[in-house]
Amino acid sequence: MRILSVLATGLFLGLGTAASAQSCGGNFGSFVEGLKSEAVQRGYDRALVDGFFRGVQFDQSVINADRRQGIFQRPFLDFSRALISQNRMNAGRANYDRHRAIFDRAQSQFGVPPGILLAFWAFETDFGANQGDFNTVNALVTLAHDCRRPSLFRPQVFAALEMHRRGDLDPRTMQGAWAGEIGMVQKLPSDIINHAVDGDGDGRIDLRRSIPDSIMSGASMLRAKGWRANEPWMHEVALPQGFDLRQSGLRTQRSVSDWAQMGIRPTHGNLPSGNLQASIILPQGHRGPAFMVFHNYRVLFEWNQSFIYVTTAAYFATRLQGAPVYQAGSPDTGLNQDQMRQLQQRLTQRGFDVGAVDGILGANTRAAVQDVQAQLGLPADGWPTPQLLRML
Repeated sequence: MRILSVLATGLFLGLGTAASAQSCGGNFGSFVEGLKSEAVQRGYDRALVDGFFRGVQFDQSVINADRRQGIFQRPFLDFSRALISQNRMNAGRANYDRHRAIFDRAQSQFGVPPGILLAFWAFETDFGANQGDFNTVNALVTLAHDCRRPSLFRPQVFAALEMHRRGDLDPRTMQGAWAGEIGMVQKLPSDIINHAVDGDGDGRIDLRRSIPDSIMSGASMLRAKGWRANEPWMHEVALPQGFDLRQSGLRTQRSVSDWAQMGIRPTHGNLPSGNLQASIILPQGHRGPAFMVFHNYRVLFEWNQSFIYVTTAAYFATRLQGAPVYQAGSPDTGLNQDQMRQLQQRLTQRGFDVGAVDGILGANTRAAVQDVQAQLGLPADGWPTPQLLRML
């Protein structure tokens, strides 16, 4: 297997630290000139740089898409039911049967099981059918110019330039997602450079058209980010009567045997080895589904940082590998987007770090909610309710 390595060229070394110190915003043309100057300072040929940035444009539709991620504000049951249709289940199983050899090779070489790779392939592009029609360079430069997450996207501009230098990216024709991801499994340029694999052995890497390249590259990246072979990622569990809900959440880890002694039981099958460290997550509170999650679940946040997305992908992967449908329960009513923003503002005023006040129930907001619930004598499950908002 040929794996593209950052060590293949000295031009790309030190990308993160140099880019993170740069500014954002201001006149877009001046911003682009700054990128070009930095690229030349990094050792790129002036003609190559000029050609790469020639015609680059600010894309307002990219900014609109970045601000319009409303699906991530949906609760777990709604989100998972929307993403995991019977059609996707059938397509996942059919794609495994059709490409079994490459999935087995990915598991053998990188330790990543088929269910995980199928889940992300499904969610990212519907198995390659919807890879996005945004110009990749315009998207990356627009998001680097935008001051919301420049430390993430400015380095990706130079990674895309490096791909162009190698002949792997045409700045005029390369298209992908609004956030600059490319191909069937939607990888940013730096991940392509560092982890992409020539899975079909044709001497080149094509994540837009080659299924073997895409599957092997996804597995390569996860292993590089810390995936452990032959270890689980998620198992549905049932809570015992009187379980101390303050023990739930990603901040608390105990061995499987310790959780079992506390009365945690699997809803199906058997729990993994008793020595593994695990957390208990309650994506929609103590009245909804409960999952025991492990180190490999945490690695999935390297693919996507959304708690609701990662949890749904991890659950979908278990379904694809034979797990039954979760026990949905009857969760307490949650908050709408405006109420969630109000909650985040009030938590911030109380000194809690919720990250961005964006109406999304992410990991930081969940942790803050759990702490304030404990202070107020409410079930400390990290699931915010209208009652909690009123009490604050």
